Amino acid sequence: MIPHQQAMPDEIRHLIVGGSLKERLEIQGHLSAMGIEVTAAPDMDIGLQILSRNEFNLIIVIHDPASLDVLDFLHAQKEAGDSTGVVVLARNADMEDAAQAMNAGALDFRLPPWSGEVLGFVVKAAMETSARKKAGARAEGEQSVPGMKEQGPGHREPKEKDNVSANNDRYRIMTRSPEMERLLKQAESVARSRATCLIQGESGTGKELLARFIHKRSDRAKGPFVALNCAALPETLLESELFGHEKGAFSGAVMKKAGKFELANGGTLLLDEVTEMAFALQAKLLRVLQEGEIDRLGGSAPIPVDVRIIATTNRDVLETVRAGKFREDLYFRLNVIPLKIPALRERKEDISLLAEHFRKHFVREYGKNGLDFATGVIERLEERKWPGNVRELKNIVERGVLLATGNTMTLQDLLGDQVEREEFTTASEGKNGIFPDTFNLGDIEKEMVKRALSKTQGNRTHAARLLGISVRTLRNKLAEYRKMGLVL
Repeated sequence: MIPHQQAMPDEIRHLIVGGSLKERLEIQGHLSAMGIEVTAAPDMDIGLQILSRNEFNLIIVIHDPASLDVLDFLHAQKEAGDSTGVVVLARNADMEDAAQAMNAGALDFRLPPWSGEVLGFVVKAAMETSARKKAGARAEGEQSVPGMKEQGPGHREPKEKDNVSANNDRYRIMTRSPEMERLLKQAESVARSRATCLIQGESGTGKELLARFIHKRSDRAKGPFVALNCAALPETLLESELFGHEKGAFSGAVMKKAGKFELANGGTLLLDEVTEMAFALQAKLLRVLQEGEIDRLGGSAPIPVDVRIIATTNRDVLETVRAGKFREDLYFRLNVIPLKIPALRERKEDISLLAEHFRKHFVREYGKNGLDFATGVIERLEERKWPGNVRELKNIVERGVLLATGNTMTLQDLLGDQVEREEFTTASEGKNGIFPDTFNLGDIEKEMVKRALSKTQGNRTHAARLLGISVRTLRNKLAEYRKMGLVL
C-alpha cells in the first residue's frame, strides 16, 4: 500500500492510452491497488473515442513516437475541447521531448521504472495540479460571464419548495412524487443495516443513484463505494474483476490484482445488472455472501471481506429465475431488501422538476445564461412516455441547450426529428397497430430497435437476438442514433 493512497478521493477514474498490453496491465494493476478505476485503450483513436463518451480524473499516455506521439494526442485532445489532465510515461525520450510535452499541456513526464510508488506520487501530484487549474478556469469564467456562478463540488442549492428529497451531496435524488418519497424513506430506514438490497427498475430510472443514496446514509459512508457492471464483461474477466487474481493465474496475469470485493472492503459493492452474471459465477457470489470471504483466481487461501452488497437489474428477476437463468437461492439472498424505482412516466410530477434542474445545469455548463424553455414545451414533455426515463430526459435537455439559437428552447431543439416521428406514431398506431401505409425505412429501423429494447427492458443482448442482428451491430446503430441526438 503506497503512502499516497489515503489521500486519494473516492471514485477516481483514469484512462490509460497506448503502450503494450503488458505495460497497460502492469500500470492498471498498480492503479487498481490504489482504489482507482481504470479504462485502457491500445491507441490514440480508441482513447479519444472513449474520452468523448466518458469523464476521467486523469489520462496516462504511454509515449512512443513510432506508435503514439503524445504531442499528437495533446493536440487532438485540445481540438476535441477536453481539458482532462495528462501524464506522460515514455519508454525512451530526451529533455527536448519532455519540454515539448510539458509546453503542450502535459502535467508530468516520466521515464521507467513505473513502480506503484512512483505512480502513486505522480498521480496524486497531477490530480492536485489539475484541480488547481480547473479552479482557476472557473474563477476566470465567473469574472467573464456576468451573472454566472460556477458550482464547485461543495455547492449546495437552496432547498426548493417541491424538492423535498434533495440529497446533501452531488448524487441528489430530486422528486415531487409521493411514490418516490415512500421509496426514499424506506431506503433511508434500512441504510444503516448490513442487509443486501436488490434495486429493480427500467434503464435510466436512477438505480445507481439510489444505491449511492443508501451508501451515503449508512455507517459505511466513509468507506469505498465500488460499482461493477456485470453485463459489460465476459465471464472470465468478470470473475477476475470480482475476486481478483494472483500473478500467473492465467495467461496475461503478469501481476497480482485485487478484485472489486477487496477494493470495496469496509464499504459498499454495487453489482449492476446482476441478472446478466453467468450461472457458474452466481454460485461463487452466493458463497461470498454466505461466508464473507473470497478466493482469488490462482490463490491458495480465502481472504475475508466486509462488504455490503447492493444489486440492481432492469429485468423481471422472478421471470429470470423461472427461465433457469438466475439461481433462486441467490435471488432470495440478494432480495432481503427489495426496492423498485418507478418509471418516469409513472411519476409525471417529476418531469417538470427534473427538466428545469437539467436546464439550469446545462445552461451553466455551456454558458448560455438566460436560456429557458419555450411556452408549452414542458407540457409537451409531460405527455411523452419516456422509454429512456430520467437519463433520456437529461440527454434531451442537454441537446436542447446546445442547439437552441435564441433565448428559448423549442420542442424541435429538444427532440429534433423525434417530434415528427412521435406524432406520426400516434396517428398510425390505431390503424394497424404497427406502421402506416407509407413510411421512411430509416424511421422504421429506429422504431424496431426502440421496440426491441423496450420489450427486453433495455437488455442489448436480448434485443439484438430479437432483431436478428449481432450485439456489435446494435451498439453501432445506437451510437449512430446518439450522434443524431436520438435517445432510444
